[in-house]
Amino acid sequence: MKKTIYIFSDGELKRKDNTLFFEGENGRKFIPVENTSEIMVFGEVSLNKRLLEFLTQSEIILHFFNHYGYYVGSYYPREHLNSGYMILRQAEHYNDESKRLYLAQKFVEGAYKNIRQVLKYYSNRGKDLEDVIYSIEKLGESVDSTSTINELMAIEGNIREYYYKAFDEIIQNPDFKFDFRSKRPPQNFLNTLISFGNSLMYTTTLSEIYKTHLDPRIGFLHATNFRRFSLNLDVSEIFKPIIVDRTIFTLLSKKMVTKEDFEEDAEGLLLKEKGKKVFVQEFEDKLATTIKHRNLSNNVSYRRLIRLELYKLEKHLIEEEQYKPFIAQW
Repeated sequence: MKKTIYIFSDGELKRKDNTLFFEGENGRKFIPVENTSEIMVFGEVSLNKRLLEFLTQSEIILHFFNHYGYYVGSYYPREHLNSGYMILRQAEHYNDESKRLYLAQKFVEGAYKNIRQVLKYYSNRGKDLEDVIYSIEKLGESVDSTSTINELMAIEGNIREYYYKAFDEIIQNPDFKFDFRSKRPPQNFLNTLISFGNSLMYTTTLSEIYKTHLDPRIGFLHATNFRRFSLNLDVSEIFKPIIVDRTIFTLLSKKMVTKEDFEEDAEGLLLKEKGKKVFVQEFEDKLATTIKHRNLSNNVSYRRLIRLELYKLEKHLIEEEQYKPFIAQW
């Protein structure tokens, strides 16, 4: 199984013959190329063209994050699986209003139903969430009857607003009050964790897209534009509640992350390196967790579920099988 490598220190990423190594203040650390699928760079890291050529040859993606843990960009090697036919199918489904709306609705349906599953999980453990679940279900009922992407995104925004209000009841820690969703910069500790986790989710999904015939630049819920990848944002909506949010709830309930793991500077709050490492470890553990899949004989990991979701999307685009989002069963 190929792994994700995380680099938090400052230093240099180098190629030596057919191997990779990172040289930082703690010396030289070799990176096994054959076991690496992606490298997440959080520190100040320098590299050269020879290294990039080697990464392309080895089909390893580099994702870069800034000082605050926000995703800033990727070195996305030449797409080895990219298919002109699939790109045309994606474009066709984007340009056809009804085809695009169907997929966008399915992404929101997946997000909404997984949000509901998370809330029900905690409701069954004594948290007072019945009113929130009821409000979200009422909104969720109208997803299929939306007639525009904007109307759909408004409903999705309202669902998330109710959902985030439930975080205080789930977490019950005065240091991690939600207040309101704030992004750049996050206004409190909890928003900092959500933003950091979402960044990890978007890049993980982007790496999985690289291993398919899909083009990450053509999404359906999030508008396709000149600025960024959007398909990874679409697919991540389905998985954020069950991967990112559950990771955050675990970290806080076990006090693995506390307010001491944050610092403030002129731009806002950020998670210190120790907090990032703890978060990343828990996030990776969650991705590696296996569950019984109702359509497969073997158990599958959450990371594998993301890839399976993309394969389902491919089948839909070539009109082999209608796309239905993954819904957690617990």
